[in-house]
Amino acid sequence: MRPTVRRVDPRLQIITEAIECLIPGATPAFLTVTVTETLPGTADPDGTPPKHQWSGRPDGIAGHVFTALYGRPQTGEQLSPLAQAEDAKRRRDLAGEIGALTAGHDALTSASWYPARPGDLVHVHYEAAGATPAFGETYLVAPGMADGFASMQLLAHTLPPDTEFLDGLVGCFAVDDDPDPLMELWFEAGPHRLTLVRDGRPVHVGGSR
Repeated sequence: MRPTVRRVDPRLQIITEAIECLIPGATPAFLTVTVTETLPGTADPDGTPPKHQWSGRPDGIAGHVFTALYGRPQTGEQLSPLAQAEDAKRRRDLAGEIGALTAGHDALTSASWYPARPGDLVHVHYEAAGATPAFGETYLVAPGMADGFASMQLLAHTLPPDTEFLDGLVGCFAVDDDPDPLMELWFEAGPHRLTLVRDGRPVHVGGSR
């Protein structure tokens, strides 16, 4: 199982970058955002109307926007259901272990797009770990040999061909004739790393709530 690492919610990153792009070519580290309220009434001695002002960094105002839309952004690392259960097991928290596994199962099986269908494309993203760069894999869900079963075949990955231990890093979630081909991938990699595309449309986007 690959390690879990800290990941920024992609929606928060998009909002931050949109604010930073208000000044094309600007260096994000040097940017500030100023919001000004100009009040009616008597002007200051220098002729400037009275006003209130707020200033902050782009990531600060992005956080305000994100919280208003989606709630407070998660901090810390996102863990797969299996990693959450293993953490609880190390703490000797049996209820927490069972709860993490149950919640992971329920989150998958209650999704509006569940179960996976032949033709679905499943993308999984891995952050860099040690000498291994960040990379992605794409799987295709295909009909299985048995009625009601399905297979999940590795279509492509983005690791360089000379990557050390390449065979052990890619394709480990491919399955044949499985009643639920996504279950292992969902539990081990975690839903936050997965994007599922059906009929050319994303129906599950990793990192979303």
